[in-house]
Amino acid sequence: MNWAARLIGRRFHYGWLTVAVVFLVLLAAAGTRATPSVMMVPLEHQFGWSRGTISLAISVNIALYGLMGPFAAAAMQRFGVRPTLLIALGTMAAGVALSSLMTHPWQMILIWGVMVGGSTGVAALSLSATVVTRWFTTHRGLVMGILTASSATGQLVFLPMLAAIVEHYGWRQVVWVVAAVAAIVLPLVAFLLPERPSDVALRPYGEPHDAPVTATATKQNPLAIAFGTLAMASKTRDFWLLFFSFFICGASTNGYVGTHLIAMCGDYGMSEVQGASLLAAMGIFDLFGTTLSGWLSDRFNSRVLLFWYYGLRGLSLMYLPHAFGIDFFGLPLFAVFYGLDWIATVPPTVRLATDVYGKEAAPVVFGWVVAGHQLGAAFAALGAGMLRASLGTYTVASMISGGLCLVAAVIVLRINRPAKAPQPQAA
Repeated sequence: MNWAARLIGRRFHYGWLTVAVVFLVLLAAAGTRATPSVMMVPLEHQFGWSRGTISLAISVNIALYGLMGPFAAAAMQRFGVRPTLLIALGTMAAGVALSSLMTHPWQMILIWGVMVGGSTGVAALSLSATVVTRWFTTHRGLVMGILTASSATGQLVFLPMLAAIVEHYGWRQVVWVVAAVAAIVLPLVAFLLPERPSDVALRPYGEPHDAPVTATATKQNPLAIAFGTLAMASKTRDFWLLFFSFFICGASTNGYVGTHLIAMCGDYGMSEVQGASLLAAMGIFDLFGTTLSGWLSDRFNSRVLLFWYYGLRGLSLMYLPHAFGIDFFGLPLFAVFYGLDWIATVPPTVRLATDVYGKEAAPVVFGWVVAGHQLGAAFAALGAGMLRASLGTYTVASMISGGLCLVAAVIVLRINRPAKAPQPQAA
């Protein structure tokens, strides 16, 4: 790895190569997480499994993906980023390949729910936060935006290709393609991903040249790190403000729009292909919006950015039921407006967590905040479905989701707010 550092060190900082490797890891994990959605119908036809049974495996996958965050960040502190990632990627590739042999529902729950869900949870936002805080002193927001956007890019790159493979060759070929992608990323991590800048005799990008080169390590158990950090952070007001605002973020994105938009389009006479195309268009705009959000978080107050993100998202969700009644500009306008804001909240949220808890504890704290995001997603997915079943429409769910975003816009203004200096009293 030192040879790679020497080779590119004359041109640019090795941290940018680290970002490229992690981007590919996140890309592969995002494609893996998206795979069950294209396998659902073929599995239903071949084995006669109910949609609910297949959805149970996907639900376990989503839950573990969120809950693994703080423990993955703690494991990276204890054992290192590279060993943790290698184990996760190996488990991911093995689990996906093994699923080609499954014939019973419990096997899908065990493989795609537990093995794949847990391993993709390691290659997630906590990994991004760990790499950004270790390798960058400046441009942290921009780098976090780039890495966060990889999840949208992964779906854009993989879903159309995987759907075409399923249509022409069947679901088992999809499994082998995804397993091969995960396996290809393994040597990149093994040979090109140092633990810290000090391992290649560098300082974090943007750190002053006279700053000492340090490398911190811990011998503490990862479970103790994760729960100890939670115990520390949960005693502060800022943690709960971050947690509940990100809970609303998950509820208004993955939970509501990501889960129910295609079904909502069906209520208005649109086909599943049209609904999926709308989501794909939103993913394209999300790629630009999240990267831009990272750039903005390096230059502007993160609280103010989050205020605008949540506020504008809330207004767009309240507009959504009316968009179906506008012939030409209705849904495209929503796709552009909402897509740019889909996960733009991540870079400023990471920035605030780092400012409050420091760059060593921030990845673990953010892992717990991401767990809140996934709990919000589960809450909205279930709640919106129940409202649709009882009322026959998604309008009320849209209004509630939009209203929660407006609440989040107010909450975030209180995060890491500097205390007012006491005013001198007149004699």
